[in-house]
Amino acid sequence: MTVKIRLKRTGMKKAPSYRVVVADSRFSRDGRIIENIGWYNPRVEPSAIHIDAEKALGWLKNGAQPTESVTSLLRRAGILEQFTQAKAAIAAAKPEAANTQTVPAPASAQS
Repeated sequence: MTVKIRLKRTGMKKAPSYRVVVADSRFSRDGRIIENIGWYNPRVEPSAIHIDAEKALGWLKNGAQPTESVTSLLRRAGILEQFTQAKAAIAAAKPEAANTQTVPAPASAQS
């Protein structure tokens, strides 16, 4: 099951607004969702973006793939930068942990 973070269209005809949702990629654009994490209104100046950062970061850490349009919104909201910083911090911590562990010397075989 591939999980995507994508836009779900709401609003009237010729007046779109969108919800930022987490959904299985096999379902339709406006179909069943797993979780609603925010909204986006392109009709106001400047565009209104509200995305719950905790929920978005949690789904990104669990492997959800954002679409191109949601990636742009996450970048504008500053959430994508937080995710890359957290990912870099985890990657930097792994080599340090590997260097601090000591491996016992193998016992020599004596006959």
